[in-house]
Parts: sequence; structure tokens; C-alpha cells
Amino acid sequence: MSLRIVVTVKYVPDATGDRHFADDLTVDRDDVDGLLSELDEYAVEQAVRLVESGAATEISYLTMGPSRAVDAVRKALAMGGDRAVHVLDDALHGSDAVGTSLVLATALRRMDFDLVVCGMASTDAEMSVLPVMVAERLGLPVVVNAATLRVDSATITVERDTDDATEEVVAPLPALVSVTDRSGDARYPSFKGIVAAKRKPVVTWSLADLEIPADRVGAGGAATEVRAVRPRPPRETGTVITDEGDAAARLVDFLAANKLL
Repeated sequence: MSLRIVVTVKYVPDATGDRHFADDLTVDRDDVDGLLSELDEYAVEQAVRLVESGAATEISYLTMGPSRAVDAVRKALAMGGDRAVHVLDDALHGSDAVGTSLVLATALRRMDFDLVVCGMASTDAEMSVLPVMVAERLGLPVVVNAATLRVDSATITVERDTDDATEEVVAPLPALVSVTDRSGDARYPSFKGIVAAKRKPVVTWSLADLEIPADRVGAGGAATEVRAVRPRPPRETGTVITDEGDAAARLVDFLAANKLL
């Protein structure tokens, strides 16, 4: 089966680091270490498994971000895959989900694919909207929150869990699917894979290459605006209720006083 997959991946600030905002109220991606978004690793894993099973023949990766975003691409290539595209342009700084979806969809139109695989969300913004937005721009059927997926020559079949049931959804190819962290543990890149990834081609495209006007992306082209940010308040000491025979009543009083009842 000749099935071509494109996986979208994102370079995000390390959650264990000192994540903060820059002076322009965008996420500071220069002053903290970054890495491949953990939720995107599940998308990479599912694509690699499809190739290993013989259901697909090639994997390309697509990312948009600063120059260091190539590190995320290299890790994905070390897990498996053939090539990558990195959309890099200073004018992209400050892009929101609308601008990002425009860039990714435009880049995907220039790439050969039968299936696009995404993570369920990024670990920095956690909006979960990009898969649907990209699919809408491309006119593709989209299935989100897949726990399992399998493909044949014409369709993709997905199982996903809801609060009430496990659904089976079938969509015609080409299609876009997002996978959850329940889809299977992502592998660690092997030393051989890491060495091989350094030789795999990564093509860089600019906005000019994609023929996207700079005023449609970045902070100036964003449909949303961040007006203020503030640090999360420190945790306060909790209230300890020692049972001296009246704990139930004191607990009710505490909940009522804090409008939790």
C-alpha cells in the first residue's frame, strides 16, 4: 500500500523549566529550553507503527516555529520517518491559532499526503483546535481524539473513547486525524535512529515560499489579543479539620463559608 503520511509537530518550552512570557506578552521561547511536544510524540508513534505494519510507506514531518524548532523535527525523525519541512520566518512571531492553521494548511497543500496525523493538543497552549481548523481549510474529513487507528487503501478507521462509549469512526482518505495519549506509548529514539536523523533532509520554507502575506500572520494578523498576564498566585496553606466529634459539622460550615455548597 502506498500511503503517505504527514505528521505535524511543535517545538514547545520544556514544562519543567521556567516558562514565562516575554515583554510583548508572547511565550518566551528563547529564554527556556524547548523540546518536541510530548503529545505530538504519540502522533509520531502512530505514524511509525503504520509504516512498520506495512499500512503506510513514508512519513514527512511539518513544523512551524523559530530556528530551534528543528530540534523537535530531528527527534521525530530519530523515532522514524523520511523527511521534514520547517516553516521559518520572523514574521510568524506572535501568530495565534488562526494564523498558524493558515500556515500549516498552506504548507500541507505543497506536500504529498494521504493522511495527516496530529497530536490532540500542544503542551504549551493546550487549545486542541488546530487539527479541526487545518482540516477545515483543506476541506478534509477530520476525526479527533483517536485512541487507535488503522487504514486501508481508501479509508481510516478510528476508535475513540467518550464518557458513555467507545466509538468507531470511519472516514475516507485523504483525511486528518488527531491522536490522544491513550494511543500507545511513544518509543525512545535509538542511537542508530539519532545518527540517521542527522542525514535526513529538512527543507526550510518562508512565508514568501508559501505566498502568504506577512500581515495575515504574526501578532499583527492575529484574531486574538493578549492584553495582560500575571503569575499564578502561590498556594495558600489549607485548612486542617481535626475530628473531635464535630468534624462533619465543621466541614459543612467551612464549605458553606467558602460558597462550595
